[in-house]
Amino acid sequence: MKPDSARTVYDGKLIDVTLERWGEHEREIVEHPGAVAIVAIDRDGMLTLVRQRREAVRRDLLELPAGTLEAGEAPLVCARRELEEETGLTGGTWQAVTAFYTTPGFCRERMHLFFAEDLERGEPSPESDEELEVVRWAKNEIAMKVGEVEDAKTLAGLFLYLHKLEAGDAHKVG
Repeated sequence: MKPDSARTVYDGKLIDVTLERWGEHEREIVEHPGAVAIVAIDRDGMLTLVRQRREAVRRDLLELPAGTLEAGEAPLVCARRELEEETGLTGGTWQAVTAFYTTPGFCRERMHLFFAEDLERGEPSPESDEELEVVRWAKNEIAMKVGEVEDAKTLAGLFLYLHKLEAGDAHKVG
């Protein structure tokens, strides 16, 4: 499927907005380079999350470590980089789980989800514009605490991880 016409109406630092014409209808589409999110379990069996300010919703949200793909960057490379920057976690066993569109009604962002287990703890080194609080939950507390989460990628990741715990492992990468 392709629109009848398309033109960029906003060219930003992280996103662009394209105005597309589909027959008699116009749609504003957010162009996003894609992103990654990681369900990160360290060697102590602890899930690591980050709490960070999200200006768009005017509050701090509890989220999986995540980040935006750089041009030409492979999702696994991005995931490893973002996890180390935000949480200090490295190494471990990685599993590519799925990729999904975050908000397909108006945005082309595609999120790549990974499970990373048996990770080694280290010191985070977030970007200068990131204020992150590292939050750790015991793996066996995820199901009880998931109600504290309001972020969709985090809910999806945690529910898929809980399903994995019940169903067993799938294909591992890296």
